[in-house]
Amino acid sequence: MEFFKIKRDIPFMRHALVLNVVSTVTFLLAVFFLVTRGLHLSVEFTGGTLMEVSYTQAADLEAIRGGIAKLGYTDVQVQNFGTARDVLIRLPALKGVTSSEQSAQVLGVLQAVDAGATLRRSEFVGPQVGDELALDGLKALAFVVIGIVIYLALRFEWKFGVAGIIANLHDVVIILGFFAFFQWEFSLPVLAAVLAVLGYSVNESVVIFDRIRESFRRQRKMDVKATIDHAITSTISRTIITHGSTQLVVLSMLIFGGPTLHYFAMALTIGICFGIYSSVFVAASIAMWLGVKREDLVKAVPDKAKLDPKDPNSGAVV
Repeated sequence: MEFFKIKRDIPFMRHALVLNVVSTVTFLLAVFFLVTRGLHLSVEFTGGTLMEVSYTQAADLEAIRGGIAKLGYTDVQVQNFGTARDVLIRLPALKGVTSSEQSAQVLGVLQAVDAGATLRRSEFVGPQVGDELALDGLKALAFVVIGIVIYLALRFEWKFGVAGIIANLHDVVIILGFFAFFQWEFSLPVLAAVLAVLGYSVNESVVIFDRIRESFRRQRKMDVKATIDHAITSTISRTIITHGSTQLVVLSMLIFGGPTLHYFAMALTIGICFGIYSSVFVAASIAMWLGVKREDLVKAVPDKAKLDPKDPNSGAVV
């Protein structure tokens, strides 16, 4: 399905050097903010108090957040748990205040707003648990990265594997850089969104790499740069349709999803935008700088003069 067909190839690679410099500067800025400011980790990573509160009717999450905010808490997670009448509250740890004191204070506020609020469970989540979650998250990221490199190297060629993983890590670091610069809360849903973006970017890179390989086979008179331009141009219609529809869904979550989905949707929104950009202007251009050529992807046809005439498969083309 194509909404429009572009007759002349767009010279993407003509501006590859400038765009790569822009990407490098953006990447370094993201690393700088990560090092100097760090991530604003949520309760899952830093530890705190976990409360499960039950109501006799559907809970008003905004009223709950407003009531807890009056106690001076700024980083509180409030979300439905199981049913609309059950609420899960995560409170950050405070110096000099025990977990039971926190629970009692918050429950008092909630019962002042709605007398039907009942505490079902309250427990302290230590920083050790957060360290384990952070370590597991890093392991997940490392396994995904290694798997992507192996997959791209086997499916295409090692130059595409290197180009693809650099482009995809570029997206991940920039997302983290945004969260470090604005000090947005980095929670487990955001980590899930980052891993999802990694897979999403890989898919886009594979589509473009596939088209580059196909163009190398069909457009034998074009040089490498013209072949890459032709391949990317031929995917533009598909890119606009696919990413446009995906971005609409993610933006709907961002605008209407409420506080629970806000940062999850924010990470996806940033990641999809940079995923499109990196697949076109970073992955393809890095493969070009690494010296990818037609012979890397298209096997040469054997010389008929060297074929053994007694071989029953001689001359067969697969």
